[in-house]
Amino acid sequence: MTTQLERHDIKPGMYIFLQNNSKNWYVRFSLWGKWYCKATKEADKDRAIAMAHRIFIEHEIRAETNTLTTSKRFRDVAEKAIGTMKADLARKAGKAIYEDYIGALQNYHIPFFDRTYITSIDSEKLRDFDLWRENKMKRRPARSTLMTHNAAMQMVFKEAVENKWMLQMQIPSLTTEGTNTVRRAAFTPSEYERIQEYLYQLEQNSRKEVTKQIRELTQDYAEFVIHTGMRPGTELDNLTWGDLHIERHDDKATFFITVRKGKTTLHTGTREVVCKRALQNTIWRMTERFPNRQAKDLIFRLPDGSTTNEISRTFNAALKEIELDQSPHGKRTLYSLRHSFITWELIAQKVTIDVLARQCGTSIEMIERHYSHVIPRMFSQQLSGVELPDKTEIEKKWEHDSAVAKRWKERYTKWETRYKRKGCI
Repeated sequence: MTTQLERHDIKPGMYIFLQNNSKNWYVRFSLWGKWYCKATKEADKDRAIAMAHRIFIEHEIRAETNTLTTSKRFRDVAEKAIGTMKADLARKAGKAIYEDYIGALQNYHIPFFDRTYITSIDSEKLRDFDLWRENKMKRRPARSTLMTHNAAMQMVFKEAVENKWMLQMQIPSLTTEGTNTVRRAAFTPSEYERIQEYLYQLEQNSRKEVTKQIRELTQDYAEFVIHTGMRPGTELDNLTWGDLHIERHDDKATFFITVRKGKTTLHTGTREVVCKRALQNTIWRMTERFPNRQAKDLIFRLPDGSTTNEISRTFNAALKEIELDQSPHGKRTLYSLRHSFITWELIAQKVTIDVLARQCGTSIEMIERHYSHVIPRMFSQQLSGVELPDKTEIEKKWEHDSAVAKRWKERYTKWETRYKRKGCI
């Protein structure tokens, strides 16, 4: 508990004092019927008196110009900003990235700044925060991380200004000098085949039935990511059989997925994703396993109808076992399959960047920033003047004989009929 050690009256309604927890003097004064307490940041008594007069005059001017603020502790302002963002998300007026801002504030800013007054946060305090954050992360944060953290901090400052807890001119400048994580870790087609082969072996050697089911579902999950570019997590986890629909023309068919929930859908709405042809084998296997599926049923569920949180862990554990979890461009995880999809599409030169951006629910700028090492390959034919065959090995595997084509036509017809009748293939 703080104790006042010394007090010196300057004039009626204004005095400076010393406390046992600081060598510097504080000033307390009354203005328009309200008492204020401010730090002079001076240890010398005479200098503290001079600073007290200056602080009083500044407050008097602000009071006359209606720019006087009553500062708040950072934690209080941050929690109010979080409440505002959560309310916006609940009424679908906020941005999906608000979730990232909230996480940054709760995990980093609030623990560090805590009871610091919002108006006391200056460049020096921010530098201390940068060092603390690097120690907490055990690395220098990427520029994209800093941009997210800075945007979260700006939401707090905005809340403070709107509530007159600080002035616009008191907001310090924020830096974005982080590491440039331009290239994202991905897999080559041969590496992806190794992963799936290993997952299949694990499935076949499972001792428990539920373990076998999880490993089988992990293979299906990976196939959906690599052949659609969808985000593992919210986008895929919330897919239902009713979100998967088919358009058929004789012995050919295209599958579409309606993405209703994910990182960007709150801001941009639902989007349609086109499935690669190679995914049709996966879809067929899954329909065989779930013959009684309904439109509202989740696609990625176990036979008993329950869901599992083990897919990501199973995939990442498999990567580690076959030593594919590390790459020259960082650690590889289940999410690296999405990066692989984008990389392969750019190399294959099948679609333009704007089409790919819409498919993946991202921006052209993000693709150009993180896949700049691939984009020159898109123009290899124009630059070299050499025209190479356009059929990939995967596509060659899909050149059916008449019997295979007939079987697929029967499946397409069955799925199309079922979709019209039950709302799912």
